[in-house]
Amino acid sequence: MATRGRAKRSRDDDYKFLPLKDAVLCPQQRVNVLGVVTEVGLPWKTKGTDYVCTLKVVDESYQTPAVPVNIFALRPAALPKVRAVGDLVQLSLIKMRLFDGEAYALFDKMYSSFALYEGKASVNLRPYQVSSKFNGRDFVIAKDFIELLRAWQLNFRLNAGVKEYLLSLKEIKEEGKLFDLICKVLLVYKVSENEHVLFVWDGTDCSPLCIPNKLKDEEQNPLPLQLEPCLSRDNLCTFPCEGTVFRVVVKQEYHNCDLSLLRCGGWVKFRNIVSKVQSGMWYGAFSSTSRITLLSDEDNMVLLCLRDYEERKSSHLQLSTFPNLSSVTDTDYGDVPCTTLMSLLTHSEVNTKFKCVVRVVAILPWRVEDFYSPVTHKYMLRLTLEDSTARIHAFVFDKDGEKFFQGHPSVEELIVKRDRLLGITANDSGVENNTTSRNPPWVECCIKSYYHRKDDPWGSRQYRVFGTTIKV
Repeated sequence: MATRGRAKRSRDDDYKFLPLKDAVLCPQQRVNVLGVVTEVGLPWKTKGTDYVCTLKVVDESYQTPAVPVNIFALRPAALPKVRAVGDLVQLSLIKMRLFDGEAYALFDKMYSSFALYEGKASVNLRPYQVSSKFNGRDFVIAKDFIELLRAWQLNFRLNAGVKEYLLSLKEIKEEGKLFDLICKVLLVYKVSENEHVLFVWDGTDCSPLCIPNKLKDEEQNPLPLQLEPCLSRDNLCTFPCEGTVFRVVVKQEYHNCDLSLLRCGGWVKFRNIVSKVQSGMWYGAFSSTSRITLLSDEDNMVLLCLRDYEERKSSHLQLSTFPNLSSVTDTDYGDVPCTTLMSLLTHSEVNTKFKCVVRVVAILPWRVEDFYSPVTHKYMLRLTLEDSTARIHAFVFDKDGEKFFQGHPSVEELIVKRDRLLGITANDSGVENNTTSRNPPWVECCIKSYYHRKDDPWGSRQYRVFGTTIKV
């Protein structure tokens, strides 16, 4: 076995650790290494009887790319339980291999061993987890080098790396595309025994999609406000008010990893998730090759996401990925800054007023002849509004409807107003084209919230458009 010496240390015949820069040059050889854990993959079950997880490790001799170590065990409990990215791992008798010219290591449950140590902030030299075949003599040898590795860590910055298929949410443009995503886990939601939904966020906005539904579909098949069963207000209030909360669906046939290890508020890297579209909304789906890797809060890519988000907040770049605001509507509150629908949904008071930039993606009733009731002599219709953070139903009622439509225009004038608001186009002959997908414009809209029942204010909360006019 190759021997190793570190800078400022004399060679010791009993010293069996190899620097990673040398280990990667030893394919098919068994080596011992000591490194910093930069990424932790969630355990998953192989097609056989084993469980496996992947750690990525670096040391002062070799940081890019980090070396993957595939660790196998008969039981999940026998796999390493890394407390935090940045902790140290001691690996004995792992076998180096090459795949597509890149080195990785294979941990064999029959003869390899590991020990986990706390990272740079610790002075504790004892491992907090060891495998069954770990030799205590190896720990005695490792102590001095653990201190050296921790000292080197003080000036080392973790980095999840960049691949050509690593996207932010704002860069998702194509349905059915495999991509990687670095994001924060907000919520792990169990839909059923066979399905989980992961709510994640990276501080950017998903691009708006065209709406496939016909107007008349809203009567029998209305656009959903969300893809999953309704979340509680307590859950919603944990979500950021800016940036898309992205759904990642994990179904049982692809659910071979332990989702209980995900920490709400922790950052992860998804590998090979599939971009999907449903009801005009983006979401991600697991495939047979999808994996989840735990990241450190101090990872360079995580810090970059947070820095971009803070710059966006300070610049009020709510619609940084969207087209320019249209001039279809006007409001009575031109000087009031706009906020998001998520801010409205999570506001601490039931009764409140906001101005938002939204798209009107559906309307009910859809026939303009039914907007105004000849019986009550009032406008009464429901709009489905969306921005990058949420969808809501908002009513247009009575005097607010007269403001909205500028009084009582003719049927022809109402059709023009409705079509411009919902992005309906006409064909070459001037006939309304209600068979193709729509791309509604972004408009300013004033929205107020209110309740119907004093004994259940939050449960009976609804939204209404006010102080807004369609200018055409």
